[in-house]
Amino acid sequence: MELAVLIGAVVIIALVALMVTKTVRIVPQARARNVERFGRYRKTMEPGMNFIIPFIDRVKPLIDLREQVVSFKGQPVITEDNLVVLIDTVLFFQVTDPRAADYEIVNYIQAIEQITATMLRSVIGSMDLEQTLTSRDKINTMLRGVLDDASGKRGIRVTRVEIKAIDPPKSVIDAMEKQMRAEREKRAAVLTAEGVRQSKILTAEGEKQSAILRAEGDKRSAILRAEGQGQAIETVFQSIHQNDPDPKLLAYQYLQTLPQLAQGDGNTVWVIPSEVTSALKMVTSAFDGSAAASASSPAPAASGPAAAASGPAPAASTPAAAGSGTPAAALAPPGNGPLPAAPASGPPPAALPPLAVGADAPSPAGQPAEPARAPAPEAPPDGRPFAPGQPDAGPEPG
Repeated sequence: MELAVLIGAVVIIALVALMVTKTVRIVPQARARNVERFGRYRKTMEPGMNFIIPFIDRVKPLIDLREQVVSFKGQPVITEDNLVVLIDTVLFFQVTDPRAADYEIVNYIQAIEQITATMLRSVIGSMDLEQTLTSRDKINTMLRGVLDDASGKRGIRVTRVEIKAIDPPKSVIDAMEKQMRAEREKRAAVLTAEGVRQSKILTAEGEKQSAILRAEGDKRSAILRAEGQGQAIETVFQSIHQNDPDPKLLAYQYLQTLPQLAQGDGNTVWVIPSEVTSALKMVTSAFDGSAAASASSPAPAASGPAAAASGPAPAASTPAAAGSGTPAAALAPPGNGPLPAAPASGPPPAALPPLAVGADAPSPAGQPAEPARAPAPEAPPDGRPFAPGQPDAGPEPG
């Protein structure tokens, strides 16, 4: 009896547990479950604890309300220029209406995949290959709009569509690589030419500025050099005029500058200027004049005709005779008669010193005394001019 009571209690407890399990259903967050009663949709259970009538209500599988990601690989698409490309897409969607997603379509994942492939062919078919490769954002926007409109009535919202990869044919890839390589080589050549051009322009600008600065420097240097030479010449000119040099000093300076005329490397023949003789005479007269002034003493002046007739008096030779060394016969006449005639042929007569007519004139202080000069010979009685150093031929025959 007690055993039967115990078995009955256990059965009752099991039935109560089964009733509780079938009656109470817990739905997780961001999930949803549809409930059918006698095969007809009754309600959608919200997240949390829900109660149903066991053996009358049937609960369908969980529907995820979170955003989901589906990747579709290898969708063949033909472009406008008749090239077949494989496009991999990534689709982001979210179930917004569990009832529509469960009852409007059998498999909404497969439906989304097929809609994506169809709309992708429609969008890519209006573009060529180059636009397809460079217009991913445009393709994504167009696909999102079309898919959202097509899947809205099924309780699905497409949030984002991304093209993951576009794979053209192998031949097209090779052609594109050659084109890109040629384009890059072209850009490299253009950039190289542009760099060479800029380099030449900058080099020319630098040379121009350098030439301008060099010319300005040469100009300034020439101006300063000319100003310095002008000041030097002015200083020398003022110094010369202040010191008042005599011609003898100038002749000596002229002789000092003569060796500089023969310092050239190509000078093989040197022509002596005609002014050298005058300069030598000037310097020689300076030295001879000073020597004569220091060595000779003034001679007594002759008084009266007796003194003039008594005989010739020795006098210092002239500087010209001493400097040149040429023998010259200078005879002073005892009176006012003509000079004796020289022989027509034979050796020249010995040089005799001229007679001193009077004492040398006193010279200024610091200057040599002038030597006495011989009196000029008188003309012959017949009136013909007398030529010194030529024999007197006598009167012409009548």
